[in-house]
Amino acid sequence: MRAITFQGVERVTVETVADPIIRETHDAIVEVRQAGVCGSDLHVYHGRETGLDIGTVLGHEFVGEVLEVGSAIDDLHVGDLVVSPFTTNCGKCQFCTQGLTSRCVQGQLFGWVEHGEGLHGAQAERVRVPLADSTLVPVPGGVTSEAALLAGDVLATGYYCAVQGGVGPGKAVAVLGCGPVGQMAVFAALHLGAEKVLALDSVRERLDLARRLGAEVVDIERQSPAEVIAANTEGLGVDAVLEAVGSAAASRLAFDLVRPGGTISAVGVHTESQFPFSPTETYDKNLTYRIGRCPARHYLTQVLTILSKTRFDPTVIISHRLPLTEGERAYRMFADRSDGCTKVILTT
Repeated sequence: MRAITFQGVERVTVETVADPIIRETHDAIVEVRQAGVCGSDLHVYHGRETGLDIGTVLGHEFVGEVLEVGSAIDDLHVGDLVVSPFTTNCGKCQFCTQGLTSRCVQGQLFGWVEHGEGLHGAQAERVRVPLADSTLVPVPGGVTSEAALLAGDVLATGYYCAVQGGVGPGKAVAVLGCGPVGQMAVFAALHLGAEKVLALDSVRERLDLARRLGAEVVDIERQSPAEVIAANTEGLGVDAVLEAVGSAAASRLAFDLVRPGGTISAVGVHTESQFPFSPTETYDKNLTYRIGRCPARHYLTQVLTILSKTRFDPTVIISHRLPLTEGERAYRMFADRSDGCTKVILTT
């Protein structure tokens, strides 16, 4: 089959690789219909995260049809249209049962193979899904395959970010970073009843999209974020900052914008070694700081239900749809933000 493989820093290629096979009784093989290129893929692409084996099939966002199932699977059938979160989940361990599926004791991240161990990804014509019966979710009627794909990662993550930030009616919220996750955090904050949502970024296309979703936008290169936030919150700061960037600069800005007693909810993938604010500063602000990988499987059913019952269309964030064979171009475009690129979907 054809697949996009990692070949080193800023180098991916479309290769012919072996088809995945059933290895365990709870496996399924999914024929990928669409796969996404995610912002977290770029951490590997740019070398900010290291350890990935050369030749690893990339990608963790996908929707497709069940092609084959292991002998222990009862609830999935060949031909089912399914969506997956970005990690596998057993559904039974302490973390899964308490809703922290991203820390499942048996969980694996799609698209991460290190020293020969791990799970190949879904930017391919087919993908093996371990623990398929507790990982995959059927796509409900009325939800398109593209919308379902986004539900499995960026929409689930944006929703989780807002929930983790304590967003609710009457709250003033700043969304820091208007990439795909940030856009979904804008939607989630508004859906949860926030009174004011300010979206901060410097990329015009991203700001335009956030405005279309209902946010007030702040161009951080042309405006002072602190002054804009102060003007909108009687000088107090926002109740919550939803940080969807993953950098020291973003963390510091989030700290500066949140009010005393407020919450920073960080879902951007951080690779730095220390915080850009001190324990003393945090203490003096009575700050709540919540950070971590989204338990996407836990939220996936919830956000699919939202999609089936509302008119919200998350696919508005998709700027480019390319065939899998143009994977190299897709990565370059997304990494460079060229041609107005906000999100790329690959079709097989």
